[in-house]
Amino acid sequence: MIVRSFVVLCAAGTMLAGCVGMGPGQQIGTLGGAVAGGAIGSAVSGGSTAGTIAGAVIGGFLGGEIGRGLDEQSRQRAAYAQYQALEYGTQQSWQSPNGPYGYTTPGPAYQVNAYSCRDFTQTIYIDGIPQTARGTACRNPDGTWTPVT
Repeated sequence: MIVRSFVVLCAAGTMLAGCVGMGPGQQIGTLGGAVAGGAIGSAVSGGSTAGTIAGAVIGGFLGGEIGRGLDEQSRQRAAYAQYQALEYGTQQSWQSPNGPYGYTTPGPAYQVNAYSCRDFTQTIYIDGIPQTARGTACRNPDGTWTPVT
């Protein structure tokens, strides 16, 4: 199980890190975010492959888009807050002991075919400067969330 999760995690991270147009720092952030997100997704979903993949995608989003200036611990806290916000439909905040903080605000759930989806806004403050990203995530049949935009 651990080996399979690691292989899935590495494959997802490699795909995300290879995105065209990313600078070296953003690639490293994307890969680091994918690894951290995959670990969180695996833990939250009880080690399921789908949970690991969903976590890697969410973590890659955080690592590449708005998490460039975050350390590993901050990325993990942001990814967990995002998961909780999507899961429970309430704003979730986080604070890192070394400074960065932020929150995820989910929109109301709505149906797309057989899937429950939510729009969300992720705001992260690095050195007091807010960075905001918006996206949509849909819930998979196994209960995990996958960003779609």
